[in-house]
Amino acid sequence: QVQLVESGGGLVQPGGSLRLSCAASRSIFSIYVMGWYRQAPGKQRELVATITRGGRTNYADSVKGRFTISRDNAKNTVWLQMNSLKPEDTAVYYCNTNEGAWGQGTQVTVSS
Repeated sequence: QVQLVESGGGLVQPGGSLRLSCAASRSIFSIYVMGWYRQAPGKQRELVATITRGGRTNYADSVKGRFTISRDNAKNTVWLQMNSLKPEDTAVYYCNTNEGAWGQGTQVTVSS
């Protein structure tokens, strides 16, 4: 199974931006859907965004217009550009494939 490693998390002020990366251990060309999920303390893991092999995207209503998911099959990488961050975006963000692989997560904290 493909291994996923997330990076790019950190502490940012409200209104700020972060770019998360998800590096795969092998080619993601054949992986139909790559996605980002997040889990805040005391809450269930929730979908943030997904992208198909062909580039079709889907977003949670809470992040539409602020977050952008992208993938580069040649670089085996998926990104999540997060703009206009809010305190409620604070969570551990996980990369995922439709084959069931998960990364270890990267912490995003939005606080002044």
